[in-house]
Amino acid sequence: MSAAYATFGLAPATRAGGVRADGGYQLHRDFVDFIVDGRPLLFQLSDLDAVSPLASDVPPAIFTAQVRCLLLEAEPPLPDDRYVIYGCPECEDLACGAVTALIERDGDDYVWRDFAWQTDPHADLELNGYHGIGPFRFHGPGYREALGALLADPGPPAARRVLLIGARVALLARLAAALRTIGIGTDITRDADGVPAEELRCYGAVAFGPTAGEPERAAVRAAFDRAGVAVAYVDGLAPIIPLLVAQIEHALDRSPLPQRRLTRMVAAAGTAVVEVTAPCRVRLTAYRQDRFSRARSHDLFDGVLEPGSHRLPLDGIPARGASYLVARTTGGVLVAATPR
Repeated sequence: MSAAYATFGLAPATRAGGVRADGGYQLHRDFVDFIVDGRPLLFQLSDLDAVSPLASDVPPAIFTAQVRCLLLEAEPPLPDDRYVIYGCPECEDLACGAVTALIERDGDDYVWRDFAWQTDPHADLELNGYHGIGPFRFHGPGYREALGALLADPGPPAARRVLLIGARVALLARLAAALRTIGIGTDITRDADGVPAEELRCYGAVAFGPTAGEPERAAVRAAFDRAGVAVAYVDGLAPIIPLLVAQIEHALDRSPLPQRRLTRMVAAAGTAVVEVTAPCRVRLTAYRQDRFSRARSHDLFDGVLEPGSHRLPLDGIPARGASYLVARTTGGVLVAATPR
């Protein structure tokens, strides 16, 4: 068996959850992605919305079993010696579809080959094979070291909780309910005084409500600083639940910037500049409040963008009042305010 050597690595990744204007939602998932030759393998699979089996919210025993499968220390989960590389982020059911591959030992090397899209126990390589991907040959020592590190020291659990600061008013209560619906734990408090450091470490972001003044915000930041906890702080742009959820999802994204599909969005007069690193579907939505303080949304763009910088027109946004843009792609979200 011949194949050029490829580098193998692992990196944290996020499948951003979200709340849509129509009340629908998608789950938030944190996982460890496979980095092949310096780029996420997921980026080579078009605009696939999926997560690896190394997800942070699976029980430790299952997580360990998944790692041992990739090390070929456990039986493959599918017939024909096939292993799941990426699966459905909502339910992980094979019927929803999964990317699978053969993983073999060749001497001291590990080889991933015969990638396919699979929806039942047996893969049809002719019909559903990813013929342009792989095979990948990985040096055994580096491969085992990267995966073995997950077994030796899995590290602290992913910080998927958010602390909301402010009075328990309707807005924060609705925001907490929306975040919990998509799988993000949430607590509401007026301050962080007296909270033990070990409890503060479970939060990945702090979002300030409209009733939190500057003294309260400064005190919360000081509490996290004293505990030595690095956390993302979110100041809500407007009391619009899908917009606030998008801001928090962006704050929780721990993946390195070069390993994201959606990397930059800037709103200018009449246009939004969006930058992507891989071909992906981007959905651009504008949010605003009308004169009766009701939330309004307007779909601006929904299409596939090639790598690079793109200027998208902001047609249909009212000239008066503040509007806010949310750009989403598989795995990431960005938020920007339009110039007034």
